[in-house]
Amino acid sequence: MTQSNAISDNYKASGVDIAEADAGLRNIVSRITATWPLEGFGAVKLPIGYFANVIDIGGPGGNLGLGICTDGVGSKAIIADMMNKYDTIGIDCIAMNVNDLLCVGARPVSMVDYIAIERADAAMLDGIAIGLAEGARQAGISISGGEISQLRDVVRGFDLVGMAVGVVPLDRILVGHGLEPGDRVIGIASNGIHSNGMSLARRVFFKQAGVEIDHLYAELGGGTIGEELLRPTHIYVAEILDILAEISSVKALIHITGDGLLNLPRVDAEVGFVIDALPPPPPIFDLIEREGGVARAEMFEVYNMGIGFCVMVAEPDADRTLAILARHGRQASVIGRVVADPGKSVHLPREKLVGRGKRFGPA
Repeated sequence: MTQSNAISDNYKASGVDIAEADAGLRNIVSRITATWPLEGFGAVKLPIGYFANVIDIGGPGGNLGLGICTDGVGSKAIIADMMNKYDTIGIDCIAMNVNDLLCVGARPVSMVDYIAIERADAAMLDGIAIGLAEGARQAGISISGGEISQLRDVVRGFDLVGMAVGVVPLDRILVGHGLEPGDRVIGIASNGIHSNGMSLARRVFFKQAGVEIDHLYAELGGGTIGEELLRPTHIYVAEILDILAEISSVKALIHITGDGLLNLPRVDAEVGFVIDALPPPPPIFDLIEREGGVARAEMFEVYNMGIGFCVMVAEPDADRTLAILARHGRQASVIGRVVADPGKSVHLPREKLVGRGKRFGPA
């Protein structure tokens, strides 16, 4: 067994087969891109694989793009069921979508949701609606519609997914193609796990460690493991929109979701990253690593490890960018820099790891 295979065992055993999903995605992409208009109204402006896409919708001066994306809360819904607490999961659904829209430079405008449920439960649905409304308030968007499907033969518990839209001038779409060596990577703190890697976390705590949802770990400062895992994802809209308005050298915006810091090389530039100033990760990550015997490399492949969003700017504008984030009450710091690297690697010198593709290995 190779080291890369060994590293992936924990996540695959928890029910997430990234390699198989990638193979399926390649087939889907080859079919759906055949539907794309090549130019003019409706033209798709980005390849599949970025955080969101942009559609040409003309508008004043023919320069208006519609940002569009979809995402859900994944198996975090199971934690909500275990806790019988549904009034925050909607925040996660909003966050996963609007944070992705930001990555193309779009201003989020509205979202529709899809709730698939095993059986109708008015109190549960009201709890989900409370979270959706709060997330929309934080993001400054509307929820303009949705769908509820009762699928007893398909769904256990519930699933929650959203599709969000925003607007961006076609000549201001951000995908990182202007990145240069020396540009700074600013990391904005996460709120713990957010909404990725929950399958592995559930396996670690509830199967391997055998604890209950209300178990108290001293490291968590008095909260239960369930409360920690259900902590809602940060929404970064207000601060990122201010950065876009005030900092002309913003070159890339990256939502750190599944794949962790390996999201950084999704930029449209032949650059790599040296991330040498990461702050200590929140205690939940050390607990997962310890209780599950998870390799450090896999932790960085699966989790955000304390960084929920990254902003890449020219070095002279780093301090001004940090000042805007501080104004919004966000913890943030320069965590690294852009380097010339056609291989698009992510170097973590403190961890003695280097990431390529979807894997971290020894540096």
